[in-house]
Amino acid sequence: MEWNYGDYEGRTTKEIRAERPGWQLFRDGCPGGESVEQVTARADRVIERLRQVPGDALVFSSGHFIRVLAERWIGLGISAAARSFMLSTASLSALGYENDLDQPVIRFWNDTSHTDTARAAAAN
Repeated sequence: MEWNYGDYEGRTTKEIRAERPGWQLFRDGCPGGESVEQVTARADRVIERLRQVPGDALVFSSGHFIRVLAERWIGLGISAAARSFMLSTASLSALGYENDLDQPVIRFWNDTSHTDTARAAAAN
C-alpha cells in the first residue's frame, strides 16, 4: 500500500511547496493522510512479517513506501535521507542478509536493466 497522501493526493511536489515552502514528504508527512511515524510503523510491521518467512518473499509497492522499508530494513531510523534513495518506475531492488538475520543489507537497488532489454526488443 502506498503512502496515504491525504490532502496532497494528486498534487505535485511543486504545487505543495508553492503553499508550504520547504515541505518534504519524508520529514513532514501529509496533512489528512499518514504521518512519517505511521508509515514507519507500517514498514516495521511488514519487516516483522517478512522475517518470519522461511524462504524468499516478494514485496510489490510504490517508491515512497519502499524507500521507508529499505531504511528500516537496514536498521536506520526514518529520516529525510530516504528521499535520496531514488527509485525509477518499474525498477527492482532486493533486501536480504549478509550472513544471517542479524545482518540485513540492501543487495541491489533501482535496477532497471530489464526495462532496457524490453525497450531494445520492442525496437527490433
